[in-house]
Amino acid sequence: MQRLLDIIFSGLALLMLSPLLVPIAIILRLTGEGEVFYVQQRIGQGGRTFGLYKFATMLKNSPNLGTGTVTVKHDPRVLPIGRFLRKTKINELPQLLNIFKGDMSIVGPRPQTQRCFDAFPASSQAEIIKVRPGLSGVGSIVFRDEEELMHASAEPERFYDEVIMPYKGALEGWYVANQGLGTYLKCIVLTAWVIVSPGSNLLWRIFPGLPPAPAELQTASLRSDSEAA
Repeated sequence: MQRLLDIIFSGLALLMLSPLLVPIAIILRLTGEGEVFYVQQRIGQGGRTFGLYKFATMLKNSPNLGTGTVTVKHDPRVLPIGRFLRKTKINELPQLLNIFKGDMSIVGPRPQTQRCFDAFPASSQAEIIKVRPGLSGVGSIVFRDEEELMHASAEPERFYDEVIMPYKGALEGWYVANQGLGTYLKCIVLTAWVIVSPGSNLLWRIFPGLPPAPAELQTASLRSDSEAA
């Protein structure tokens, strides 16, 4: 049922969003470095890699510059129009093609690069690859401001590896253990909700059994969400 809904929802979304996607593609072609799409290898179901589509928002050689595949707030590698596309998450919309093809689902653990996947605890890795990765999901909703969290840390890469990824792995593991049509539909609604109401704590009310945030994140933006639940 979830796969059928993925095909229907992604197909309809591609059709309905074409008046937005086509002009963006033209703008990207005529500006920046002339690239429309960025295809990056990510870890998918069963540990297999696949090419994930995004609108190009960064310099072509970004993976070999600065913090590599980890992006921080005000990252100098991000192109001017790329900042808007990343802020609004429009840069993620080409992944509807990945969903239609079957590489991804609308809801699931966020697919990671090999470097980022390796930052998950081994137990989380084993759980995450049991399902198709998703365009959105519990981990994506909780860490919707991940770049800002990292920007607030004096050691962003250490904070990412030692704080963010272990907790994100726990959240993704929770999703795998509690997946089902109800969770799938609730995550879709919650994803839309946090776009229009970024400070909402509705996720914690809908899913009260989510793993609690670690102490290091209790002083960050997650605190108000988890405490309000």
